[in-house]
Amino acid sequence: MSEKKQKVERNYFRYTLKRGNKIVYFGITNNLKRRVSEFKQAGLKFTSMSKIGPAVSRQSALNWERSSKKKYKKSHKGELPEYSNR
Repeated sequence: MSEKKQKVERNYFRYTLKRGNKIVYFGITNNLKRRVSEFKQAGLKFTSMSKIGPAVSRQSALNWERSSKKKYKKSHKGELPEYSNR
């Protein structure tokens, strides 16, 4: 009896929000357009959203988000991006 590998869905996008050159948020979503709309409705001020790479699994996206925040914090005197504490 052979084991079938379970196919991992790769439907999450990694992204950053920036105001000018400053990163104000690291995030993941499965719907970029909806997420932009949600941020605008919430009144967040940003000038661009940049998708990072291709779609990945949810777990991979969460790992990226955690790692990105850790690296940012290390290089910004312990501070997180402006909207990451929401």
